[in-house]
Amino acid sequence: MPEDLGGGVWSVPVPIPGNPLAYTLVYALDGPRGPVLVDAGWQHEDAWSALKNGLAVLGLDVGDVSGVVVTHFHPDHAGLAGRVREASGAWVAMHRADAALLATFRGVVEQDSGGTWELDALRRAGAAEGELAGYEGRERVDPPAAPDRELDDGELVDLPGRTLRAVWTPGHTPGHLCLHLEDGDRIFTGDHVLPRITPHIGLYPYDTPGVDPLGDFLASLARVAQVPAGEVLPAHQYRFRGLAERAEAIAAHHEERLAEVTALLSAEPATLWRLAAGMTWRAPWDAMPLTSRRMAAGEAAAHLRALERRGIARRQDAGGSLGFVLTSAPASS
Repeated sequence: MPEDLGGGVWSVPVPIPGNPLAYTLVYALDGPRGPVLVDAGWQHEDAWSALKNGLAVLGLDVGDVSGVVVTHFHPDHAGLAGRVREASGAWVAMHRADAALLATFRGVVEQDSGGTWELDALRRAGAAEGELAGYEGRERVDPPAAPDRELDDGELVDLPGRTLRAVWTPGHTPGHLCLHLEDGDRIFTGDHVLPRITPHIGLYPYDTPGVDPLGDFLASLARVAQVPAGEVLPAHQYRFRGLAERAEAIAAHHEERLAEVTALLSAEPATLWRLAAGMTWRAPWDAMPLTSRRMAAGEAAAHLRALERRGIARRQDAGGSLGFVLTSAPASS
């Protein structure tokens, strides 16, 4: 249910139809020009009704919203930002890295509506043609609206009378932001730190050069663990305390995953697809739909990139597909 959290902060759960996450927690902060939202929710009529009605329950009107800060460009966070802007004239802000990626994504959708690039990426990863039969790619989602403003690390959000500071936490997306409410002893963590699950950290395309999303994520976890905030307000699940402890636990989880991937490597090249299939997932690999395997391969690719940066793995083609070999044994603890 919508909640008054005190201190001029409210939360409204906005549903994500057909998604096991169930909802995005949209937060509203009181301001002299009208409330500012942290995230907006999925672009869907049910979500729009939930946002409008939830704000109304709290005595707020969506037409009075003065701004929307998007923690990252994913559609369950940014999808309704444009509609809020249309209803209220609000500004929309996100980190410049996600604004740039959103523009790129929009171009890809316009030029390749059939999802050919996804099939090519799956073949490059080592997926067999039999697995790709009938695959039509992910459900097409219209890209979220472009932002009016771009936020940099450490910049204050336009919210007079409050101190809401952007904390750049790349990893889940290149421009993911947490938002530290310095005058309220709270931090809005988006998908970066969640109470019981870990966000998806993937590399797309699987062999994109020059980036290390998992390395960025681990560095961001270490940084956000130092933020002096008592209450953590994530975008999914529930509020909690103990930011540093939770950040450390998530980092430990990924170190375990890195060790798991390392154990699958050898001097003989293995395809990304084969390595992903050998990792532990919630469901057995053979029972996973191809869309889930595509995401699993993205996560495996991110972990392999981190191992490359650590000098443990090296890319080497495996029968024409993207492959990896073990270059050195990890240092013993």
